[in-house]
Amino acid sequence: MLGISDWLCMDMRKLVGRNFARLRKASGLTQEQVAERANLSQQYISDLENGKRNPTVETLYDIAQAFGVSQVELLKSDGQGD
Repeated sequence: MLGISDWLCMDMRKLVGRNFARLRKASGLTQEQVAERANLSQQYISDLENGKRNPTVETLYDIAQAFGVSQVELLKSDGQGD
């Protein structure tokens, strides 16, 4: 049985994934381009967008740098409750 912290982690992964995909598409970048800029694999980027990864603070920083935004931008609520 999942506890509340498990649910919060899943929701956070989904939120970060949605924000990441939104920023990537708005920037006109491919997953491969972002992966190269953030020094990550394309598979990691795909997993992140699909809410399958829980990025570290360092990874959030690297991704934010790749987009030229703050890490907060990746954590903003998008109003899409699951």
